[in-house]
Parts: sequence; C-alpha cells; structure tokens
Amino acid sequence: MKAISALLLGVFVAASAASAQSNFTSSVSLVPSPFVAAASAPSANFTALPDAAPASANFFAAPEPSPASPAEPAAMPQEVQGVFVRYGSEVSVGYTFMRFYEVPNDALNGNGFNVSGTYWYKDWFGPEAEFFATYSRQPNVNSWVAVGLGGVRVRKVMDRGLDVWAHGLIGGAYLAPHSPYGNEDAAAAVIGVGADLNAHHRHVAYRLALDAVGTHFFGTYQLSPKVSVGIVFKFRGN
Repeated sequence: MKAISALLLGVFVAASAASAQSNFTSSVSLVPSPFVAAASAPSANFTALPDAAPASANFFAAPEPSPASPAEPAAMPQEVQGVFVRYGSEVSVGYTFMRFYEVPNDALNGNGFNVSGTYWYKDWFGPEAEFFATYSRQPNVNSWVAVGLGGVRVRKVMDRGLDVWAHGLIGGAYLAPHSPYGNEDAAAAVIGVGADLNAHHRHVAYRLALDAVGTHFFGTYQLSPKVSVGIVFKFRGN
C-alpha cells in the first residue's frame, strides 16, 4: 500500500513539473523580452560592409603595382634651336657689276664692290642695310656711282645647305663727278633675289645676287641691272 501511494505521488509531481515548464515556455515566446527585441531589431546606423573578398585572396600579400605610365620625353633645352647653330646676324662683302643707264641710249658698265649686313629678327625675316659702288669710264673722265640703302630681307632655308632669299631696299644714290646732264644726287631703290650656299661649317656662305636698281637722276628714271657675288660671314645669335 505504501509503495502504491509513493508511485502515485511521483507521477503527480512529474505531471506538475511538466505543466509548469510548458506554461513558462509559452509565456516567454508570447511576451518577448525588451532585451531580446532590442538585440534583434536592425540598427539605424548599420553600414553594409563590402562584399567579402574571395576565399582564395591572400590578405598578407603585397598589393600588385599599378602599370607604370610611359616616361615623358626629356624636354629639349631652350637654347637649342634645332640641329644647327642659329646665326642671328651676317655680313657680306663681294664684287658687283652694274650696267648703269645714265640717259636713254647711254649706258655705263661699272665694276665695283658691295657690303651688306642683315640682322635676323626671325629665322626667316630681318632688317638689312647695303652699300655698293661701281666704277666706269666715261669719255675723258672716270665715273663712280655710289648707292646706300636700307630695307628688309626674307629667306627660306632649303636642303643641302642652300638658302634662297629676296630683299627690297630704298635709299639714295650719288654720281661723281658732276654730270653735264644735271644733279649728282638721286633717290634709289633696289629689289632682287639671291642664294647663299653654306660652307661645311655653316658660319661662312657663298652668295649670288641679281638686282634691279632704280634711280632718278636728271629728272628721269633709270632702271639698271646689277649682279653681285661674295662671301657671307655669319655670327651666332642669342
């Protein structure tokens, strides 16, 4: 009898414990704890992390260097003006022949010299000054025609050391001795073309020039051809 009473008491206690455990679990699931809700709620300040790196990535390896950009060519020094040395000025001297048409049907063949100088303001353009004089023989008298002018010269540098150029100048002319035809002074102008053949070292060149010389002696105009040959000496510029 005691054994049966103890067995029934154990069954009752076990049933009571099971019922209490079920009620506790239900109450926990139906009424969430504020701590659990706070922990499970998403944070407003949450920032998404970037995608995870591949599993094969080696986080301890050094980063690969970026491709090197092509090296820029070294700048040419500003004082270098191309392959050849730049000559900023030049002086020429040479021989001149001029057929001077003093008056219609009266021409004098004169031989003389010329001197000219050019400052190359640009490689292709520069101011120029020129002086030339020719000697001729008139009946029973020696005659000189001297001309001084200033103007401009332009040029083009060609291959094989050849420079071609053109110039135009204005100035005055003087005729000596005094002519029976009239005054000894006159206005003058020259227009012409030429070529300079540079020597091996390029600071010396050989010149050929063809010009038309206009003068205004004795109340009339003269147009006289002139041919010159000479040597050009070149000087370095800045």
